[in-house]
Amino acid sequence: MPLSSGLWLATITGFAALICADFWLHVRGPHTPGFLEATLWSLIYVVLALTFDAILWGIYGHGLAVAFIAGYVTEKSLSIDNLFVFVLILSTFHVPDDARQRVLSFGIVIALLLRGGFIALGYQAIEHLSWTFYVFGGFLLYTAFKLLIPSGHNQEADVMQNPLVRLVKSLVPMTDSFRGAAFVSHIDGRSVATPMVLVITAVGATDVLFALDSIPAIYGLTEHAYIVFTANAFALLGLVQLYFLIGNLLDRLIYLNYGLAAILLFIGGKLILEALHNNQIGVINGGHPVTVAPDISTSVSLVVIVVILVITTLASLIRSRFRGH
Repeated sequence: MPLSSGLWLATITGFAALICADFWLHVRGPHTPGFLEATLWSLIYVVLALTFDAILWGIYGHGLAVAFIAGYVTEKSLSIDNLFVFVLILSTFHVPDDARQRVLSFGIVIALLLRGGFIALGYQAIEHLSWTFYVFGGFLLYTAFKLLIPSGHNQEADVMQNPLVRLVKSLVPMTDSFRGAAFVSHIDGRSVATPMVLVITAVGATDVLFALDSIPAIYGLTEHAYIVFTANAFALLGLVQLYFLIGNLLDRLIYLNYGLAAILLFIGGKLILEALHNNQIGVINGGHPVTVAPDISTSVSLVVIVVILVITTLASLIRSRFRGH
């Protein structure tokens, strides 16, 4: 697949245009999207992703198209976990309902820029460091086991104690309350930031932590940086509308963590197997490849991920329904 500068430029320009259109349509007039609006735009972003996948298939064949859709489904499922944290952040800071769309939109733009940096670093590591997949795989296994263990921490306190949030709070003069969806307020002739700046900082900083597992996870499915970037971008672009669409349903997805843990365990194991197959580490089998199992294709990975998500979602909804009665 040719990764020409022209291809990258056209892709980034396309995403920039989508972001600008999204801001013009949704963010310039602060409001709380209703169910129909959130559903419509969620579907539009899914259709855009599928259309992009169809174009990939037509130009480059089914291999890259399957890799994209597998990466997209994985990133979309992991992004649902982001929504839990977004709900926590917005409630912790008591963000007004009509300002939430603007907060999330700016936060996701920051997240996309940060993930672009992580993707570039990950690609360079894979290209030049033979042990990268061992590290990625081990980290995903660690993250999976963390998801299976209930946290006893006060998550609200964790948000407020984020180092970047504390730094911004200490350095930037700020009002005590929101001024609608404005970022700046004028008090006694001087400009002062509103808590909107702090909330967006918290959203962006939190996504850095999510990128630490989502980027290695998608590199476990494909090593094409272009596919990794586009799958992440499409998954993030529809996240704002997804928040308003399923925000009230998040509490019903009681087995989501188990499903995400299973996905991360699967991809982490796949990464370690691939690292063994291409082993160059001297302390492992004298630096020679180790064939302990057959390669797991991207198509098989996609099927496994979809099956896990379907089972997790159905089990959660069934359990929630019976628990509600």
